[in-house]
Amino acid sequence: MVIRPYSLDDFEAVTRLWRAAREKAFPDFQRAKGHTFEEDCAYFRDVILRDNDVWVTGEENRAAGFLAIAGDLVDQLYIHPDFQRRGIGKALLDFARSLSPGRLWLYTLQINTNGRAFYEKN
Repeated sequence: MVIRPYSLDDFEAVTRLWRAAREKAFPDFQRAKGHTFEEDCAYFRDVILRDNDVWVTGEENRAAGFLAIAGDLVDQLYIHPDFQRRGIGKALLDFARSLSPGRLWLYTLQINTNGRAFYEKN
């Protein structure tokens, strides 16, 4: 699996991946927030890309997952629903550990039960 630095060409695919993964992980919360795709794009561009180093991995010429990390903080780690349970999340988490070997921090929403189980296991 190749994990590579994010490029501007990844913007739409990664933003769609991020949105799809959040909608699957906590659909009621996402519906309640009611963000449009354009608002997600603005947040990804203006906050995530500004504050983090972003890494992307893919399969079948599609963005499968991404990691956004700032120093020793994993800010975002999402896998597109079509690619979940294939070891991509673990590979990205292991990659994050290689970037910050001393320690690594992360957080997730309480309602993200699948994400919490993944992090507790790994």
